[in-house]
This record gives sequence, structure tokens and C-alpha cells, in this order.
Amino acid sequence: MPSKTIGVLVMSYGTPENMEQVEEYYTHIRRGNPPSAEQLQDLKDRYEAIGGLFPLRKNTNAQVEALQDKLDQLQGAAGVQFRCYQGLKHAHPLIEEGVQEMARDGIKEAVGIVLAPHYSIMSVGSYIKRAQATAEKAGISMRFVQDYHLHPQLIEAWAERVQDTLSQFEAHIQNQVRIIFTAHSLPEKITEMNDPYVDQLLATSKAVIDKTGLANHWQIAWQSAGQTPVPWLGPDILDVLRRLRQEEKVEHVLICPIGFVSDHLEILYDIDIEARSVARELSIELKRPPSLNTDPRYIAVLADKVLGVYQGDGQL
Repeated sequence: MPSKTIGVLVMSYGTPENMEQVEEYYTHIRRGNPPSAEQLQDLKDRYEAIGGLFPLRKNTNAQVEALQDKLDQLQGAAGVQFRCYQGLKHAHPLIEEGVQEMARDGIKEAVGIVLAPHYSIMSVGSYIKRAQATAEKAGISMRFVQDYHLHPQLIEAWAERVQDTLSQFEAHIQNQVRIIFTAHSLPEKITEMNDPYVDQLLATSKAVIDKTGLANHWQIAWQSAGQTPVPWLGPDILDVLRRLRQEEKVEHVLICPIGFVSDHLEILYDIDIEARSVARELSIELKRPPSLNTDPRYIAVLADKVLGVYQGDGQL
């Protein structure tokens, strides 16, 4: 029988659950500064465009439930019981609330993991910082998964998706399809901070291409940059599509959003609506592989990393 319970704080970006929560959510993203009426309406319009849905909450819940099931299967081998909790960056339960719930349940040891494979001090690092500070106050010993961008099962899942999607193009043009890997842009200043984010995304993309054995040209592009005065990583995917068509006469593109792990606004709007619209204007045939969501291999990656951190030196 498991001798003790280890908390697992599963962290994600968070999302509103309905239109009434959008303003509070947007204000939290803006560090307490309410959006203008125009900014608020723009975000609401984007949610309306994908059917008035808020899929990130549903998908995050499903991923956490699947991870709990996987950890339950492994608890005998680990000699402990794992109990998953959620902690969200911009919605309830916030990261701090997830840690506090652990403390109320008597959890003394925990592992934290973010539903994002690539580390940046401005993304995963900020989640960890918030969780660590709250855990210390609550008397919880917590360690963290930093990244998992080259986990073999992650690479396998994406490589299979790329190959399957490529096969949907006409056979005679499949070797002409440009493969573009995308991820969420971050402020450009991370390049001055010895931050591994860009290098990790390049490494994942190359590993996926190597796994497929494809000879297609591929590249990285960025998407979903914030509306702030500071410059963000580029080039933006929309600009890349325009340049490829105008300068290289590319007519077939496969966009693989390798920096994301589930369907949400940045996939369903930024790629499926906005990028597809630009592609149509340019007469580019555009396809996208399905997101990881609850792919058993992705869930196995999460469980493997949690277990690895827990068993790192036998104790937390």
C-alpha cells in the first residue's frame, strides 16, 4: 500500500469559463490594468469566432484527469500515492490557490509541472516562482519539472501527426510542402537573458523532422504576440506566410504549433481562422495537425517527468 500522498501541482495558463469572466481574466493578464473597451471587445470577438467556447478549461481538466489516472497506475511502482491539483496563471484556481488546497489536505511533499514543454524564465519560470513562494509559506517541500521538450514520446506523438497531416496533401506535391513550427511569442528581451526558450523550440522541431525522416524544408515562426510597447519574438506566422508566397512562391504549408499542447484560442483562432484567412488570400493550401490534448503518449510524458522528479534522490 502507498505509504504517503505526494501532491502534483499541474499548472496551465487558465481561461475564462464564459463571456462574463473575460474582462476579469484580461485584467489579470494585464497585471490589474483593465483593458480598453476596444481591447475587450476584440478578445470577446475572438471567442465568439470559435463558437463562443472556452476550450482550454475543458482540455486542461481532461489532461489533469488523464494524468491522475496514469499516476494511479504507477503508484505501486513508486510506493506512494499521487494526487493532482490545478494551479492556473490567470484564472481560478490560481497557482497560489492550488498550493493552498494542497496544504489544507495535509500535503507536505509535492511536484510541480507546467502544461508547456519548453522552458522560459518568462513562462514556465514564472509559474514555478509563484508556486515555490506559496509552497514555502505553506510548509510544502516542492520540486519542479523544468521542461520536457525532447522527451521521446513527445517527439513521437508530434512526428506521427506531421506525417499523417502531410499525407493529406496530394501525393505529387508532398515533398514541396513547407513545414512551419510555431510557438507563442515572448518579449524579445529574453534573447538577452541566456533564456533557453528559442533553442529548445528549435531542438524539438529538429527532433520531430529527424524522427519523420522527411526532407521537406522547415522553419520556425512565432504567433500570438502580446499587444505591448516592447518588441516580441518574430517573424510572426502571418508575415512568414506572405513572404513565402511572394519571395519563394510556396503554395503548400503545414503549420505545426509545437509550442502548444491542447486546443485553445491560440490554435482555434490564431491559426485555424486568422492564418487560414491569410493563406486563402495568398492561394496557399494550409493544413494543421491535431493538437496533443489527451494523447496517451503526452500524458505518459507528464507522468514520467513527475515520477522522475519525485524519484530523483529518493525523497523531496
